[in-house]
Amino acid sequence: MAISHATLAFTFGMLGNVISFLVFLAPISTFYRIYKKKSTEGFQSLPYLVALFSSMLWLYYALVKKDAMLLITINSFGCVIETIYIILYIIYAPTDARLFSAMNVGSFALILLVTHFAVHGPLRVQVLGWICVSISVSVFAAPLSIVAQVVRTKSVEFMPFNLSFTLTLSATMWFGYGLFLKDICIALPNVLGFGLGLVQMLLYAIYRKRGEKGKKAPPDEPLKSVVVEINPLEVEKNKNDNEEPNTCAV
Repeated sequence: MAISHATLAFTFGMLGNVISFLVFLAPISTFYRIYKKKSTEGFQSLPYLVALFSSMLWLYYALVKKDAMLLITINSFGCVIETIYIILYIIYAPTDARLFSAMNVGSFALILLVTHFAVHGPLRVQVLGWICVSISVSVFAAPLSIVAQVVRTKSVEFMPFNLSFTLTLSATMWFGYGLFLKDICIALPNVLGFGLGLVQMLLYAIYRKRGEKGKKAPPDEPLKSVVVEINPLEVEKNKNDNEEPNTCAV
């Protein structure tokens, strides 16, 4: 018995929800480190800002499309968790991160107003869909700034492997969901996401090995020379004291 496209779409969508849930939770260790050190160190806010923007747009798209409940569930969670991440980042980040956050909210508000009042009917779904495609490409391209940092510093400290791995799996599941749902706007960006995820994992494997080889054992502690200053007069005195007196028997 052949499995219907609807069943396959639901299966891939459920798997996509589970894996995307893990993707959204993957940066917890990063933000726990930021919280403990009270500093954002070398971590970038751009991937999380773009991810929040993407989640808001996909949620809006799913609500307008009306037959994509699995998109609504995961992107609702994404909006909540990404907002928490960004709030934590802003607390310990410099001023420019706050400016990016304001631009993020402003851009979403502009798209919402334009598509609601200027575009109507089925065209609204198409316009929103292609806007979501462009933003999703940005989501997958956002970690390229971190990739460039990895290549420049030859260190994978600020590119967590678990995030790259789960993003690759998520892209695979959502590609299948879009393919069987016959929604090119969902399937298309995940092809790029899969490719970029593989690149990140490859770089992690390369520079992690180099980092391990580059670790050298600490040098042996140099021998310490102890200098004792001897007073010649004291030596002569001690010599005279140690000499036994010559006794002449008469």
